[in-house]
Amino acid sequence: MARHILLNAFNMNCIGHINHGLWTHPRDTSTQYKTLAYWTDLARLLERGLFDGLFIADIVGTYDVYGRSVDVPLKEAIQLPVNDPLLLVSAMAAVTRHLGFGLTANLTYEPPYLFARRLSTLDHLSNGRVGWNIVTGYLDSAAQAMGLTQQPAHDRRYDQADEYLQVLYKLLEGSWADDAVVNDREQRVYADPAKVRKVHHQGEFYTVHGYHLCEPSPQRTPVLYQAGTSSRGLAFAGSHAECVFIGGQDKSAVRAQVDNIRAAAQAAGRDPQAVKVFIGITVVVAATEQQAQAKHAEYLRHASPEAGVAHFAASTGIDFAAYELDQPIAAGPGNAIQSATRQLQDNAWTRRRLLQQHALGGRYVTVVGDPEQVAEQLIAWIDDTGLDGFNLTRTVTPESYEDFIDLVVPQLQQRGRYKTAYAEGTLREKLFDTEHPHLPADHPGSAYRHTPAPTGVLRHA
Repeated sequence: MARHILLNAFNMNCIGHINHGLWTHPRDTSTQYKTLAYWTDLARLLERGLFDGLFIADIVGTYDVYGRSVDVPLKEAIQLPVNDPLLLVSAMAAVTRHLGFGLTANLTYEPPYLFARRLSTLDHLSNGRVGWNIVTGYLDSAAQAMGLTQQPAHDRRYDQADEYLQVLYKLLEGSWADDAVVNDREQRVYADPAKVRKVHHQGEFYTVHGYHLCEPSPQRTPVLYQAGTSSRGLAFAGSHAECVFIGGQDKSAVRAQVDNIRAAAQAAGRDPQAVKVFIGITVVVAATEQQAQAKHAEYLRHASPEAGVAHFAASTGIDFAAYELDQPIAAGPGNAIQSATRQLQDNAWTRRRLLQQHALGGRYVTVVGDPEQVAEQLIAWIDDTGLDGFNLTRTVTPESYEDFIDLVVPQLQQRGRYKTAYAEGTLREKLFDTEHPHLPADHPGSAYRHTPAPTGVLRHA
């Protein structure tokens, strides 16, 4: 039986996310991002389309590499201004029942003790529908704003992330027993002290001695997302990630990425098929191919190639504004996103070529066509690469999501490749077709679960 395609809407709590300049389009509403109605309307729309989740990206810091200033990011609203993604969830959860929320938070600047409380709170309020996209950051501007001279080295950030996850597992999985909450009014006992224990962690990066502040949430640990594809990032994903987000333009290269991710999970002692892999994609669809091509051309007239290149400059740490249009770009090892830098090392890039690529959808595959053509191309990407699903970027919002839901979803359903109704349960249960809301037994986080103390022994460790 053919697999159902998993689908996230890829968005950010800002005006310009991936496809830049479209905020100038007369039908675009992204400048309303700072209103609750913008987000609650989007959540209702995505649930109508049976999307698995809304994946909300985030960045700490500013894109000040291109031209060594923030002039272009400010003029073109390139993820600036940007608001907190986690604060959106309560409102969106209140108007939906099934839609999941993948939330990006930078662990480098989030103390794990307080972040654990935020995750548990949102998991409670959403009835188990949250995931965490684990990022370590890549901008020196963020490090400097947080009191550092520069960000830690790439692999060193992952060393810190490994320990961060240990602390979270101890708090989320191990501090409270499943049955610690008694809620007995007559005996005046809400939680059994014998079933709540203090976490002790003394490590290289973190020292934590304390009780988790929240009772166990539906998932305990939220679904864990991650996007690193460097060798160190793959090792981290193999150990921790349940969903991995990748980029790519070539099916054979994407297939290799998928295989590497599954091999990393297997090397870590996990079921390689227990990791869901998503790729970013841009879709422009209309009732006919001719109308879709006309719509794509219309979008291009409002797009900003320079804004796309300014965004990409921050990902690589290279100031492309310093190069003439046809001057070859020299790319060496950097401390930003290694996969982005590798793109430049493997090709003869110039600023002109970058401007052409980043006009619209340059970061990810762009599919333009009628509903049947788009559905067939999406299915081919899944079947040819081993992917599990897509993070669908926005162009003109909410138009791009409305078009996809009204035109492409029915075609995928007719072909048996997309669900016709939501399953019940938490986000983890929905994504992995399981009846267990918690981390699976082969995940390293499960080793930190609260286990009963021996009879007669008061346990606090």
